[in-house]
Amino acid sequence: MAQAVPAEQKWWSGGKSPFNLEYGKLMMWYFLMSDAFTFGAFLISYGTIRFASNGWPDPNKVFQSFPGLGSGYPLAFVSLMTFILIISSVTMVLAVQAGHAMDKKAVVRNLILTIIGGLAFLSCQAWEWTHLHHEGAWWGSNPFLNADGTKASTNFTNFFFTITGFHGFHVFSGVIINIIMLIMTLNDVFERKGHYLMIEKAGLYWHFVDLVWVFVFTCFYLI
Repeated sequence: MAQAVPAEQKWWSGGKSPFNLEYGKLMMWYFLMSDAFTFGAFLISYGTIRFASNGWPDPNKVFQSFPGLGSGYPLAFVSLMTFILIISSVTMVLAVQAGHAMDKKAVVRNLILTIIGGLAFLSCQAWEWTHLHHEGAWWGSNPFLNADGTKASTNFTNFFFTITGFHGFHVFSGVIINIIMLIMTLNDVFERKGHYLMIEKAGLYWHFVDLVWVFVFTCFYLI
């Protein structure tokens, strides 16, 4: 007669997954994989159009403005945006580590810093979009010439605003998630549970958003 399997060993009962991984974390990885395919499709489409075109705007001329300093600073502002996002990823790592150590104060401090970093990045992106819009760039409108001086198509701006906007939406979602994690931490939800596993799941999402930005930055600003 087959021996009954205890409920705590059944992965579908909320315990361990078949891969010996916490079920919620496994689902987060599934979500991030599907999201990675979406971003991959966007960037592959961009790359295909980019290298199939005879001409393309020079990023050093398109992205050369800096708030308060004017023009003539190629890629300086987007480099600052990238630095801010990388630092926010570091503070998210510190928040996860603090959760493992059951250090509530450190979790709160680093979550606040991560949220500030996310909001700073979104503010920078809002400025960049506004500045480009004032120059005449938008979906269906491209005022920038190709690097060889010929008239450029709207493919550049269409892809830019779509992909950076999609990424910006993910950053915004990550900020909201981290705010929820902060509220739950302040209300001792994780202290009563005896673990900060939810912080780790939020951290996976935030690191994914940071990683995607590396590819977006490379495709639009460096190539």
